[in-house]
Amino acid sequence: MTRNQDDDSRKRYLREEYVSRINKVVDYIESNIDKDLSLDRLAAVANFSRFHFHRIFAAITGETLNQYIQRIRIEKAAARLISNPRLSITEIALDFGFSGSSTFARAFKEEFGISASEWRSGEYVRDSNIGQTDSNEGKQLRKAGKDFVAPSYYIESDFQYNKWRVKMKEKGHIQTEVEVQDIPEFHVAYIRHIGPYQGDSELFGQLFGKLARWAGPRGLLNSPDARFLCVYHDDPDITDKSKLRTSVCVSVPKDTSVDGEVGMMAIPGGKYAVARFEISGDEFQDAWNTVYGGWLPESGYQPDDGPCYELYLNNPEEHPEKKFVFNICLPVKPL
Repeated sequence: MTRNQDDDSRKRYLREEYVSRINKVVDYIESNIDKDLSLDRLAAVANFSRFHFHRIFAAITGETLNQYIQRIRIEKAAARLISNPRLSITEIALDFGFSGSSTFARAFKEEFGISASEWRSGEYVRDSNIGQTDSNEGKQLRKAGKDFVAPSYYIESDFQYNKWRVKMKEKGHIQTEVEVQDIPEFHVAYIRHIGPYQGDSELFGQLFGKLARWAGPRGLLNSPDARFLCVYHDDPDITDKSKLRTSVCVSVPKDTSVDGEVGMMAIPGGKYAVARFEISGDEFQDAWNTVYGGWLPESGYQPDDGPCYELYLNNPEEHPEKKFVFNICLPVKPL
């Protein structure tokens, strides 16, 4: 190895170490969003000095620490306003770490261009195709569009066993069986991507390839319990595309050592709606719409806090029709 190659490897290692530490902070914020997220505490999580930490965080994420925490809190509150209409706006504001309703109201209006009550009353519509510009006007249209027409679904249910069969009317080939299950906590090693990802199969191929090249030599792919999954941390219809976080993961033992850009996190245990699909690569959005628009509104459940994820069950290259077989796993609680 030449001296230049050695220098390049060292620089790459150091950068990956910085990214790893910031990812630990991001994971900590995600799990403690309702708590006092002080600079001192988060700097300790990152193992950086208090003086330098906020500068490093901003340089790597593109947002100051306060901007990032505020945005995540507002976006989670926006999702809760829709998913749990029984909670008051003040209750939701307090649940996500705001000091009061007036502080929350100002922050919400600044982020989305409409009030929280307008958002809840119907200004928000789940449609990722409305408004694709990066202007403030485009951002508001993307988050408050009115032209979406929800598809229709057939649903057959067996509440005795917590099982449902869901089928879209307009697209009869998209159908699933949904079962509510108790899933225990498990641990994953991950590589995280921040930015647009929808429909980008090449991106996911690169990320999973990189993860497999890390896990393979460590013997982590030999276990019959090893599972590949993709965790989605943000709602793509709420969070700006440039800030969307997704983590490609492989399940690993709890005591697995990680390094560089490979991080480690726990997938919380609890009650999940598990919907199995067998689809083509261009139908993933239809699958998610079937769960959110078809099953969820008539299920008696609402989304719970925690990440939703896709659990992959096959290699599509080995499928006779090159289809993906996977589960959408959505944390839920009674409505």
